[in-house]
Amino acid sequence: MSSEQFDFSLAIGGAAGQGIATPGNILARMFTRRGLSLYAYNAYQSIVRGGHIFLTMRINRQAIYTHGDSLNMLVCLNQDTMDRHSSLMKSGGCVIYDSDKITPGELATDVQLCPLPIKELSNKSRNKVIQNTIALGAINYLVGLEFEVLENSLNLQFGRKGDAVVRENSTAALAGYEFAKENFKAYPEPLPTGPKPLALWTGNEAMAMGGAAAGVKFYSAYPMSPSTGVLHWMAQNARELDIMVRQAEDEIAVANMIIGAAHVGARAMCATSGGGFALMTEAVGAASMMEIPAVFINVQRAGPSTGVPTKTEQGDLWQALGASQGDFERLIVAPTDALDSFNVIPELFNLCDEHQCPGIVISDLLIAEGTFSADPDDLNLNPKINRGEIVTTSKSDASDEEYLRYKITDSGISPRALPGLKGHVHVVATDEHDQDGVLISDEYTNPHKRRRMVEKRARKIADITDKIKAPTLEGDTDAEVTLIGWGSTYGVIKEAIEQLTEKGVKVNHLPIRWIVPFHSKEIIEIVENAKHTIIIENNYSGQFYRYMRSETGLSIDGHIRKYDGEPFMPHHIVDSVLEQLDGKTNHSVPVQEIMV
Repeated sequence: MSSEQFDFSLAIGGAAGQGIATPGNILARMFTRRGLSLYAYNAYQSIVRGGHIFLTMRINRQAIYTHGDSLNMLVCLNQDTMDRHSSLMKSGGCVIYDSDKITPGELATDVQLCPLPIKELSNKSRNKVIQNTIALGAINYLVGLEFEVLENSLNLQFGRKGDAVVRENSTAALAGYEFAKENFKAYPEPLPTGPKPLALWTGNEAMAMGGAAAGVKFYSAYPMSPSTGVLHWMAQNARELDIMVRQAEDEIAVANMIIGAAHVGARAMCATSGGGFALMTEAVGAASMMEIPAVFINVQRAGPSTGVPTKTEQGDLWQALGASQGDFERLIVAPTDALDSFNVIPELFNLCDEHQCPGIVISDLLIAEGTFSADPDDLNLNPKINRGEIVTTSKSDASDEEYLRYKITDSGISPRALPGLKGHVHVVATDEHDQDGVLISDEYTNPHKRRRMVEKRARKIADITDKIKAPTLEGDTDAEVTLIGWGSTYGVIKEAIEQLTEKGVKVNHLPIRWIVPFHSKEIIEIVENAKHTIIIENNYSGQFYRYMRSETGLSIDGHIRKYDGEPFMPHHIVDSVLEQLDGKTNHSVPVQEIMV
């Protein structure tokens, strides 16, 4: 475990209400403070109690973006977890469970069973979640950590609840630690130590922090999983950061509130999921018509309608592309992980302000609710801010020059005066208008004015690709296969390529994050020079492929699609690429072997 190849996966499974989040948080803090990179994915159901929850946590010396293919350690809080997931165990792994209630399943001969007599170790405690703390003690011993490491984490976790709670949990953890020490075989080498302690965050928290760094002063939302974490972070930190946070009665109100805030000069943002974004789309079009910059976040989940509320998917791409009616200017970006989610928010706000149009972030549950380690040194908390062409100087009363909010310019960008600036009165409305904002249908529907305004707005983003980094090919340019993905598939494709390389297959990767604008020229050049191309998407219909083809005219050799609510695992991509290279198919739909 101390070698440079160190890679360790641990999972905790049980039912909602069994307190899985707490031991997960304690372990994640212990591992990252040891300097190890971490990624955690929680597969859960949309019910308060019951159902099945399966939290997978993976640690490594290097940055990781996926929960992997198999497990080194499994903690079963109920029989269901044992029955569902014991087949994921790696050689040399161990399974921890309550011997009073759980019967072990069929396991490889070199997998260590670690039964804990919970009733005895808990001194017949009535605390139903005390088994979690006892298991933490056993885990601590098995991975070679001193008990004091866990004891300190328990103090941090439960200190606010008082000394009695801390003592109860410390006593239970020590009982699990000592029992494991007497009865189980620890891993030959203890957990290694990374170069420095790391922090933890989710993709939702990263987007919220990115908004704060970008200068957001107004945030509104209606809670909708899996986007609610953005609201939680904003509300928790609003006073300290001088951000106004409002929970509205529905997503229609949310969208109109942020447009109003942006109109008067505040940087404004909101987040929702596909169903909520469906209600926002008219407002997105209104922001485009009124040329008001605002940022809308759509954290995708499985749809349509309410779909599968707690599962991931990349099914809203065409929803974002077709949001609102008519031709309208907007920017769309799909971040690849938590750090990218943080960085993209200030970048998007600058572009939206400069080009006076709405921006849309397409994330998904995998990133938004995934837990990532982070190096604080990688975070630029004071990014460059560009508010665009804002008029700041008042005009004298004697000035005869009329202010034209939508003045026709060569760039299509009009000088923007914020409401209240002396001498810069203007009308802002969702109907088509002339340069001064007066509706063209108030006189008669002037086709020449309508055409000029449509073309003016279009010019605003005509050359925007020059300001945004184009996608580049990662890996050997002479590769046998080029894998193409967008957004959250980045990490799993990256790891699948490592596995394919070990199998002797030369593979490279074209990751896409900017959807609008789309770098057609650069993508055409890369794809046309590729030997064999495969697109990977978490949806049924190949939404990105259809969009790419509409923008480039390109055809692709193969497809790998998954739409069962769970994210790709690396071996899904590896197996699919190999079967396509063997000529068995050109359209792979990986099967989720384990029901989560």
